[in-house]
Amino acid sequence: MINNTILMEQLNQYYDAWLQYNNVYEEWAKAHGLSVNCLLVLCAIYDSGNGCTQKKISGQWLIPKQTINMVSKDLQRKGFVELSPLPEDKRNKIIRFTKAGKEYADTIVNALRKVELSVIEEIGMERMQQLNDSMSLFAKLFYKAGGINDNETNP
Repeated sequence: MINNTILMEQLNQYYDAWLQYNNVYEEWAKAHGLSVNCLLVLCAIYDSGNGCTQKKISGQWLIPKQTINMVSKDLQRKGFVELSPLPEDKRNKIIRFTKAGKEYADTIVNALRKVELSVIEEIGMERMQQLNDSMSLFAKLFYKAGGINDNETNP
């Protein structure tokens, strides 16, 4: 059995790494004139190909729908996106890039991906796979230990 002091040291290192990870993206977004929420919304729309709903973005990035609504309305005011109500649910809107928005997102998302991919190359595929496997395992075991059914809750 591992003593609690060692376990707590590891947990605190995990917290520190998690905070650093989030801070890196916040700082990158800020350096490009964006909030991290705006960056994530741009990435979600970009990756979806043909637009996506606020609900999908909220589930994907765990951003409150109100925040996504504010970000998307700001992007709309700047002429970067169009918001269209879904035929089956008028309250839910699909967000699509305008031509200007697509060009803007190409610049931002491609710059982000270039940095992310260069980091993966520097880390190496084996360590990156270990990182992904370890994070997935942590989440799975957390669900299990917390009595949460990960099949229903895990997006």
